[in-house]
Amino acid sequence: MSVDRMNDFAKAEADDHFHDECGVFGIFGRQDAAAITTLGLHSLQHRGQEAAGIVSYDGNQFHVERHVGLIGDTFTKQSVIDRLAGNRAIGHTRYATTGGSGLRNVQPLFAELADGGIAVAHNGNITNALTVQRRLQKDGAIFSSTSDTETILHLIATSKERDTNARFIEAVRQLEGAFSLVALSAKKMIGCRDPLGIRPLVLGDLDGAWILASETCALDIIGARFVRDVEPGEMIVVTKTGIESHYPFEKAEQRFCIFEYVYFARPDSQVEGRNVYAVRKDIGAQLARDKPVDADVVVPVPDSGTPAAIGYSQESGLPFELGIIRNHYVGRTFIQPGDAIRHMGVKLKHNANRRSIEGKRVVLVDDSIVRGTTSQKIVQMVRDAGAKEVHMRIASPPTRASCFYGVDTPEKAKLLASRMSVEEMAEFIRVDSLGFLSLDGLYRAVGMAARNNEAPQFCDACFSGEYPTRLADHEGADNVRTLSWLASGGQ
Repeated sequence: MSVDRMNDFAKAEADDHFHDECGVFGIFGRQDAAAITTLGLHSLQHRGQEAAGIVSYDGNQFHVERHVGLIGDTFTKQSVIDRLAGNRAIGHTRYATTGGSGLRNVQPLFAELADGGIAVAHNGNITNALTVQRRLQKDGAIFSSTSDTETILHLIATSKERDTNARFIEAVRQLEGAFSLVALSAKKMIGCRDPLGIRPLVLGDLDGAWILASETCALDIIGARFVRDVEPGEMIVVTKTGIESHYPFEKAEQRFCIFEYVYFARPDSQVEGRNVYAVRKDIGAQLARDKPVDADVVVPVPDSGTPAAIGYSQESGLPFELGIIRNHYVGRTFIQPGDAIRHMGVKLKHNANRRSIEGKRVVLVDDSIVRGTTSQKIVQMVRDAGAKEVHMRIASPPTRASCFYGVDTPEKAKLLASRMSVEEMAEFIRVDSLGFLSLDGLYRAVGMAARNNEAPQFCDACFSGEYPTRLADHEGADNVRTLSWLASGGQ
């Protein structure tokens, strides 16, 4: 088996999951800023495992370290931290959603502008980045990466405004899509969320040092105090004299990504006023009410299905068992060395706990189904371990559309739910029954009475196909229907 074929197989296996987007972290006013940033990025590793970077400023010059690989493999050497001098720093952990995975796309991106250096790190996806880039390139701009984040640097650089705040505001007003940003100049740290607040960003305090981070779990690891969520459409500016808020955008109704609660955020994080673990248990309880089944035991597909399985178990009264054990020491890029080993791929990450499921009617709970191939293998593994029946329950609605807001999902045609009915999907993954949480059920689990079909309270485009912003770079893409398009009657 060639290396290319082995890598293709590994990529196909990885593509059967949603990939976390990115995580950002920044701190201003602490001498060990780089070390603190490294710890914060450790807590955000679940949001991106391909690469990481940190930019610091020591009062005279910027220092940049960007590496491919995990935080623990690249930023644990003291020599690396020592090179990042200064009392302020921003960092980024990455999974590529736009651009390739090479070092040139690793963030934060840094540039020396006419009035000094600036670094930018970004979580989300700018849906008009290519459109803006083409315009800038016609005016002579030269791009050194394929990341949509570089567009922000160019917009700041070409602004005619006189101060950093005004240039930053002019730049972000030209962006569409989802973005939670942290930026660092010689005098300021800036944080900003898009007007709909699709991606998370929080403000924290560590003994007087201000912190910006994607999730509260990054504050917990360093002992920082959670102050509040950065508001949708808010720009926070941190200087030596304190913080100030600006609101560069027109007011809009928030459309936070509901899938953050299902999968992306860490269970111990507090997101938009809700504890993620508690929400996932409520999702499981709602799933048990939506899709009950006569069975003997509830088994999670670890780890993402575990909180929902606990909720399902508690609501249904069925016992909870760890019927599948996950090996935490296998990375997503594991290469299978031959056909015999390659077909054992799923067991590298999961193995059935026979004693817990043999002879029983099993309810398998997972967070989602993407392509369905991994679900198919897990179901077969549970059957091989002696399960009498296998019923699968999914803690989200069927994923029928691609995400364009910072989540790496397969194209629509490769999503199982986009081309099969639930009954056909059940036959494909070989389960006795298959049930998904309804979209209204998901809304109820996060504290809403139901989804408002005229004005949804969250971004749920991956389930509904209704995108809350214009998708300039994706016009003509299959099944791209924005709310403005729907409101116009599809004209």
